[in-house]
Amino acid sequence: MPALSNTIFKAYDIRGVIGTTLDADVARRIGRAFGRAALAKGQARVLIGRDGRLSGPQLSGALAQGLQSVGVDVIDLGMVATPMLYFGTHALDTQSGVMVTGSHNPPDYNGFKMVLAGEAIHGETIQALYHAIVADDGAAAGRTGGYATHDIRAAYLERILGDVKLARPLKIAVDCGNGVAGAFAGALFRGLGCQVSELFCDVDGSFPNHHPDPAHPDNLQDLIRHLRDSDAEIGIAFDGDGDRLGVVTKDGQIIYPDRQMMLFAADVLTRHPDGQILYDVKCTRHLAPWIAGHGGRPLMCQTGHSLVKARLRETGAPLGGEMSGHIFFKDRWYGFDDGLYAGARLLEILSCAADPSAVLNALPQWDSTPELHLQLREGENVALMARLREHAVFPGHERIITIDGLRVEYADGFGLARASNTTPVIVMRFEAQTPAALARIQEQFRDVLLAAKPDAVLPF
Repeated sequence: MPALSNTIFKAYDIRGVIGTTLDADVARRIGRAFGRAALAKGQARVLIGRDGRLSGPQLSGALAQGLQSVGVDVIDLGMVATPMLYFGTHALDTQSGVMVTGSHNPPDYNGFKMVLAGEAIHGETIQALYHAIVADDGAAAGRTGGYATHDIRAAYLERILGDVKLARPLKIAVDCGNGVAGAFAGALFRGLGCQVSELFCDVDGSFPNHHPDPAHPDNLQDLIRHLRDSDAEIGIAFDGDGDRLGVVTKDGQIIYPDRQMMLFAADVLTRHPDGQILYDVKCTRHLAPWIAGHGGRPLMCQTGHSLVKARLRETGAPLGGEMSGHIFFKDRWYGFDDGLYAGARLLEILSCAADPSAVLNALPQWDSTPELHLQLREGENVALMARLREHAVFPGHERIITIDGLRVEYADGFGLARASNTTPVIVMRFEAQTPAALARIQEQFRDVLLAAKPDAVLPF
């Protein structure tokens, strides 16, 4: 039995390895702590759901027992995409819920994403759960909470189909990577009138075909090949729990989420003139002028789905997005990240064009890298970033943005290095007007990283 480890309590969620740092007993203790936190906020009912991972039924069952043991009534949605749990907190008016999901992590991982009294919890609130578990004396509540199941599928699909209308039917390919979105994507997009080719939409927690993470180009190659060899007009992909969206054009170009945000922002700003649009530090330099050019106010913020959701609530912004693929619509939706809904909204926009791929490929773009990771030991990434902040020098830069790591902007591009909040890595991304400029910016970052850590094995 794994001992309770503080390492599984991450910045935005709880995440661990089955049998090593996470098992049914840990899930039960998390249920007790979350249940007490919910009751303290007047929340006597909590929704739970799970993705398609093999450990999901065992963990969600134990989670329910923990919640019930402190007097919380549990409504179990069964196997659902994470955004369906978020939707359920609104549709069933529970305001609190726990999703058992390992998101895009390897098959032997699982974890918990949590909404408490309407807020996606993060940071200190997650650490408070850990301390509550440590202090738990195991005492039973005055009453045992009830348990009920609920099928949210029809209400969720009907809500989207009642909101999104396509100008014409589209032929699309959908790759779910055997993640849980595969149980719902086909019905959703056929309901919109699309002709749908399904790739790896049978839910299988061993992920036998490729990893369900559309942020990495390797995981989109099957979709790219299918588009090349079929009459599908556009390809969309989802991560393991369905809260992130990937997009591929007919000619095999990957449209990263910061460029997707350009289309979404232009559309949303027609209904919210002068609206604030949020995006994280990893996004392209083209996004801010694009938002301003369409009558909006761009606001750069820290990376992290819970952090962006919190900023969305603070600012009242109608739209937010992250380079990782989390897109947050408050316009016509609820403000939570939902890959399935974002996919539907994208198709709504593209259905107005004769050639959807041409619309996507025309979005402004410079040479850029995907997300790059410098692998380090636990805790080392934070210490390295502190040294860089203190000592790094970047000749010729225009400005350095420090809201999340170091984003160094030049006249012809930018470089970013930030400490991941979930794994012991430095996350990097580079963008520049020309390949020569990209190489120059990367060289500066190489110099400062090796000066701070001479044995670093750089990914570029």
